[in-house]
Amino acid sequence: MSPIVDPALASPETVLGALDFAGVAVFAATGALAAAREKHDLVTFAFFGAITGVGGGTLRDLLIGAPVFWVQDWRYIAVCLFAAVAVWLVGARPWRFRALLWLDAIGLAAYGVLGAAKAEAFQVAPLICIVMGALTACFGGIVRDILAGQPSILLRREITVSAALLAATLFVIGRAVGLEAWPAAVLAACCGFALRAGALVWGWSLPGFPGKTSWGG
Repeated sequence: MSPIVDPALASPETVLGALDFAGVAVFAATGALAAAREKHDLVTFAFFGAITGVGGGTLRDLLIGAPVFWVQDWRYIAVCLFAAVAVWLVGARPWRFRALLWLDAIGLAAYGVLGAAKAEAFQVAPLICIVMGALTACFGGIVRDILAGQPSILLRREITVSAALLAATLFVIGRAVGLEAWPAAVLAACCGFALRAGALVWGWSLPGFPGKTSWGG
């Protein structure tokens, strides 16, 4: 079945298209910053940037049966390489790892929306659109953390995946109640970013399992 593609997804000049390139750029920058933490060379910077920038979208496209986006448009890899080189040129700044957290927050919100929007364009069920949004936003970061030897975002109590889920869910709800793609995307992305920002500023986290940590006694 041919996908019914929303026109708002077709061009980088639209809000959703802009979010797509922005999400790739900021995730690529977080990948390069992770390489900087380990003092890797420029080639590794570029690899970390590319795998983080396009990793989540690649998994999404494979799962929904879409052409892999960066294979169809070379600009995505170019954006990843540009972001990696930019991080390299910025050099060792004391604020760079704090910047990683905030860039990650932007990427989680933007890609949570984009993943859900692209799945919707391929006529995927609403619940699966939300799942695709979360996968798109988080998978690249998971790969980045594994490569960098850092604890995965899935193993942290702080709010990260939840922000992507919120952005994807609000986008799907907005579309279901009749909002156009661009206002639904902006509203959802802003709310997802606000949730992650609250976690960064005020230390919000989800409650852990209340039971005992040991199965004994």
